[in-house]
Amino acid sequence: MALGAGNKVRVLIVDDSALVRKILSEALSKDPQIEIVGTAPDPVVAQERIAKLKPDVLTLDLEMPRMDGLTFLRKLMAERPTPVVIISSLVKASQENAIEALRSGAVEVLAKPNGPYSVGDLVDHLCFKIRAAAHARVQRKPMPLGGASRPLALSKPAAPVVPGDDPALHCPEHSLFAIGASTGGTEAILNVMSRLPRNSPGIIVTQHIPAGFSKTFAERLHENCAMEVKEAVDGDLVGPGKALVAPGGFHMLLRWAGTGYRVAVKEGPLVCYQRPSVDVMFQSVVGVARGPVVAVLLTGMGSDGAQGMVALRKAGAQTIAQDEQSCVVFGMPKEAIRLGGAAQTLPLLKIPSAMVAALRNAPVLAGKAW
Repeated sequence: MALGAGNKVRVLIVDDSALVRKILSEALSKDPQIEIVGTAPDPVVAQERIAKLKPDVLTLDLEMPRMDGLTFLRKLMAERPTPVVIISSLVKASQENAIEALRSGAVEVLAKPNGPYSVGDLVDHLCFKIRAAAHARVQRKPMPLGGASRPLALSKPAAPVVPGDDPALHCPEHSLFAIGASTGGTEAILNVMSRLPRNSPGIIVTQHIPAGFSKTFAERLHENCAMEVKEAVDGDLVGPGKALVAPGGFHMLLRWAGTGYRVAVKEGPLVCYQRPSVDVMFQSVVGVARGPVVAVLLTGMGSDGAQGMVALRKAGAQTIAQDEQSCVVFGMPKEAIRLGGAAQTLPLLKIPSAMVAALRNAPVLAGKAW
C-alpha cells in the first residue's frame, strides 16, 4: 500500500485510556518509520478522525465505550478497509474477541500487559507489527446479517476436500505436515486445515501469536477442522488425525521418541524476532524426520521459516509457499522462494489438495535422533 509523506507509516491510536494513548504515542513516535497522526478515545471519534487524517494503520482496543472494538472493526472493514492491529487484554472473553477480530479483518493481535504503565513493554514488538500491517492487503468484508453489532458466528470457510476420512489418502508411517505463518496467518491456516481430511498425517503448526491467544486459536481450529487440534504441551504425541499448535511465547520442536514423534515446547531466545519461530520448528524436522514430510509456508512479514524451508527441501521434503496474490503480506513466502526453498508456489486455496498430492510423492526422510 502507499504510505504517507516520507514513507512513514501514519498511525491512529484508538483506546479509551488517556494514559495508554499517551504512552503509545510517545513510544511509537521514537520509531523513525512511524508517525502518530492522531488518537481517539472511542470508535465514534475514531470514525471522524479516520476520514480526516487517512491513517495507514490503526491500533485498536476491543473494550471501549459507545461502541465495542469488534463492532467498529466490522464497520470499518465493510466501509473503509484499513490495516488494524488489535491490542487486547488477556481475559478469556477478550481472547475470543481478538481471534474473532482476525476473522473480521484485523491483521495482527497483541496482548495488552497488566496495567496501563506496562503497555510500553510491548512497544518494540508493536513497531514491527505496525510496519508489517502497513504492507498488508486488506479486503472489504460485508457486514454480518443483522448489522455490525450482531455476533458473528464462526463458520467453516468451506467444506473439507473430503468429508471425514479420505479413503484415497495413504499416509506412510511417520509422515508429517508442517505449517508456518505470521501476519494474516490465522485465517490462512484455517483455510488450509479446514480443507484437509481427518486422516491426514500428524500436523505441527507455528503461527506468530502472543502467549494467551494460541490456545483460543487452536480451539477455533478444532471447531472448524476434521482432525483434532490442540495447543501443544511439551511431550505431546504427533500422529495421524491430530494437529498441534505452538503455544505463544514458546518455541515448538519435533523430536523422535523411539517409536514416533513428540513435540518439545521450550523457552529460548527470539529467532527472526519471533517466539515461536517457524525456522526453529522446520529445522527441528530436518534432524529427526523418519518419513515423508510436506512443509508449507504461508503469509507473513519478515523471513522466519525461509532458511528452515531451504534445509527441508535439501533434505528431501516437499515444500510449498503461498503465492503473492493470496498473501496478506508476501514476506516469509517471498524469502523462501528467493532462496530456493519452495518447490511449489500456489494460491492459498490450492495448497490443501497440493499437500495431499505431495505426500504421495514425498521421499522418506531419514533424520537422526534429536
